[in-house]
Amino acid sequence: MTWLALLVALAVDRLFGEPRRWHPVVGMGHYLAWAGQRIAPAGPCAARDAAAFGRGAAAWCLGALACAGTGWAVQWAVLRLHPALAVLLLGAALKPLLAWRMLRDETAAVEAALSVSLEAGRRQLSRLVSRDTSALTADEVRESAIESLAENFNDSVVAPLFWFLLLGLPGAALYRFANTADAMWGYRGMRNGRCWEWAGKWTARADDVLSWLPARLSAVAMLVGAPPAAWKALPAQAGVTPSPNGGWPMGAMALRLGVRLGKPGVYVLNAGAPAPGAAHTAAALRCTGRVVGGLGLLALDVGIGVVSL
Repeated sequence: MTWLALLVALAVDRLFGEPRRWHPVVGMGHYLAWAGQRIAPAGPCAARDAAAFGRGAAAWCLGALACAGTGWAVQWAVLRLHPALAVLLLGAALKPLLAWRMLRDETAAVEAALSVSLEAGRRQLSRLVSRDTSALTADEVRESAIESLAENFNDSVVAPLFWFLLLGLPGAALYRFANTADAMWGYRGMRNGRCWEWAGKWTARADDVLSWLPARLSAVAMLVGAPPAAWKALPAQAGVTPSPNGGWPMGAMALRLGVRLGKPGVYVLNAGAPAPGAAHTAAALRCTGRVVGGLGLLALDVGIGVVSL
């Protein structure tokens, strides 16, 4: 039932994309924005701030408990229905916790905008990344889009499905909350007039732990069929980025495409390779699309096998 529900979720995502109303991630964002105003102190950061750390940890745990508890309640209710209906409803409940179609479309839109003008590409990229895009070159815009595709492919597809297969709907909901919290709270130093150095530390570490194995699985999936040299180079490339997890899918994508990817002034992946072109964006989308297709076929095969027993 779990595998068939995963297949339903992928099918709903492909056909309909993101729900326009009652999106659970939007609800998570509202809570995180409200709580964030209360946990992160205004003004300069202190060398140590145990109170801010405690507030951040408590607010994260409260939100995580609410999300996992809601997921458990929905799953408990659904699994008491007829199995066929339960599979459909469980898949529908899982869908908002993953976002492959939106990620694919937003990445393709950056390339389409770049074909119009550099400024259009910068504006479109700002929908995908939090960094300042106003001074990026065309190569840097494309690199950032492919990087974001690779990193968010783990965060928005592989990791939620991993935790769903391991812990059911509560696991997927917990992960999605943790990743959303990291995007909103997991900063070093000042952001928007508030210090997140200590208030967001628990959040950042929790996301690191929950993303550790999925990030490496994402990298492995992207490199299936790649030359042995790419596999050998992956650990070193993954260690270039500040994130303990983000470098794995981004490094795998750089090696798979044979291009340079990087964040200006921070890191460069596969440094000796050329900058990506438009064809490489299309290749990156095909690479991640094949992984999603493979997951769907695996879910179908396992689900049908279990049903036939």
